[in-house]
Amino acid sequence: MHKEGEIRVIALGLIRDGNKIFLSEGYDSVKKDKFYRAMGGGVDFGETSLEALKREFQEEIQAELQNIRYVACLENIFTFNGKQGHEIIQLYECDFVEPKYYQLQRQEFTEGERKKVAVWVDINDCKSGKCRLVPENFLDYL
Repeated sequence: MHKEGEIRVIALGLIRDGNKIFLSEGYDSVKKDKFYRAMGGGVDFGETSLEALKREFQEEIQAELQNIRYVACLENIFTFNGKQGHEIIQLYECDFVEPKYYQLQRQEFTEGERKKVAVWVDINDCKSGKCRLVPENFLDYL
């Protein structure tokens, strides 16, 4: 877990299937706001962001990734559950190795103590604002 006042480095995977994108659902209990974000997680000391990306998908949904391509570095300063956060995001485009992940309606997983859900979301719903995608500049890569 990251400490308050610390900049966190994370690796996120952008996975598309036609006009859909695979996203993790989140909820801010202070703002009473549902949002979506690409799956992935924190880069541990001594590992590359690419290694972190593969490890996070393996830990969270037991998925192997392929066709991994580095896309961009994004910076995200935000407030979540009333606390300020600051992330440096290493963004990768990738595909699932196993076709079964493209058939999922929803995939439940655990992140630390929290139970979470990953779903396929229509890219147009993200662009129109119907589904809130974070960070907002992530939309530039869809």
